[in-house]
Amino acid sequence: MKVQIEWKYPYKKKEKKSFISEWMDQTEALQIAQQLEKMSPQSECIFHEETGITWTKKEFKKLLEKSVGKPSQLTLFFDGNYHRHSQTAGIGVVLYYQQDSKSIRQRWNERLEGLINNNEAEYAALYYGLQKVEELGIKGEKLTIKGDSHGVLMQLKGEWPCFEEDLNRWLDKIEEKISQLKLYPEYIPIMRNENKEADQLASQALAGIKIESKRDDG
Repeated sequence: MKVQIEWKYPYKKKEKKSFISEWMDQTEALQIAQQLEKMSPQSECIFHEETGITWTKKEFKKLLEKSVGKPSQLTLFFDGNYHRHSQTAGIGVVLYYQQDSKSIRQRWNERLEGLINNNEAEYAALYYGLQKVEELGIKGEKLTIKGDSHGVLMQLKGEWPCFEEDLNRWLDKIEEKISQLKLYPEYIPIMRNENKEADQLASQALAGIKIESKRDDG
């Protein structure tokens, strides 16, 4: 989670001035806030999160104590491939996150039957990724979602309409899952060459190669 510090300090008898910091890591923000309040004991630090939530320093400190061991700074990549002749789909997802100062990457893929085209495979891939987020016990976090299926992401952003009934059902399932997990999604369309990991996982799934891995870069 990235936050900004709003530092309110006394300027005149009944007047306070404020400065807003750049976005920074939550642990770094708390350390800086403590230093600022030492410099000016009558000052006050307010923490602003990207979704608009604010905390006092006391509230923020308690929040960090409770969040020890919880995943944060989540980014989910997804992709789906479809083989028309066999009528099977391969889906792949990659989840990056921070946990206890460690950088973690998890990858999953799955081979599916019963889908009708590549578009549906893309929706199924994103829903599958959200299921993996749920299995990790993640709730109430910001989740950056990246994929090269611009249609899926622009429809979820509400900027493009969806006229196909089958795909609308997938949109409903995805939005319901996001709501259940109380996630704060940010949808970022990317180019295909930026989505190579998820694409490879989807291709491997089509070839019958099952992948489930976790890498710790801490």
